[in-house]
Amino acid sequence: MQIATWNVNSARARTERIVQFLQRTNVDVLAMQEIKCKPEQFPVGRLEEIGYKVISHGLNQWNGVAFAYKAELEPEDIETEFPYQPQFKEVTEARALGATFDGVRLWSLYVPHGRALDDPHMQYKLEFLDRLASHANDLVNEHPGGQVALMGDFNIAPLDSDVFDVAFFETHVSAPEREAFSAFDQIGYSDLHRDFVPVGYTYWDYQDLRFPRNEGMRIDFVLSSPELTDRISAGSIERDERKGETPSDHVPVISVLTD
Repeated sequence: MQIATWNVNSARARTERIVQFLQRTNVDVLAMQEIKCKPEQFPVGRLEEIGYKVISHGLNQWNGVAFAYKAELEPEDIETEFPYQPQFKEVTEARALGATFDGVRLWSLYVPHGRALDDPHMQYKLEFLDRLASHANDLVNEHPGGQVALMGDFNIAPLDSDVFDVAFFETHVSAPEREAFSAFDQIGYSDLHRDFVPVGYTYWDYQDLRFPRNEGMRIDFVLSSPELTDRISAGSIERDERKGETPSDHVPVISVLTD
């Protein structure tokens, strides 16, 4: 089984890129973020043509999360938010989508940006991560042996090597953000891609020739519970997806699970 995560930066603008990626890699489940559309606007038909189904959660032209999955799979226990997910300006934004595929609990997650260290959005981001970690901890404690993957755009670069120049950034690299990210490691979740791809970025801004200069960030992750970590046999960052016409500013991250 192969699972992947990708901030597609608009499912409608990137439809053919998504289709081509699925055809090339044959992944079983693709978690997507920033789909930027409501479910009825998602280009489901094009994916159905190549043998995939879609579940999505979007409220407007911002944010939004989804799964594309092979038609023979049957998602179970679909949730459009995790317990006590915080609100921003009294709205529970479309930033989380959970579903179980073949016994593996997957969450497609789009963590808030934070905007600036003193911005209310930063407090929202830290609260979002804290409550997500609490739920992730409950998943492994209340269901021993459970297999869970937290997949998506975390908007945090945990290590200095995850950005091209740490002095360039204010958010994404701050101590509070990194501490919030490290909480997942403390409760037993792993980023096994560090073993497969020790150095590599998943995001390059469209501005200032960031991609040609390889001035990027590593902010997209698959964090796996202990039981699922034992099944991950390979992983990759699909850097070439940033090339070509109409690319997303992020690239997919793939994990291969043994049976």
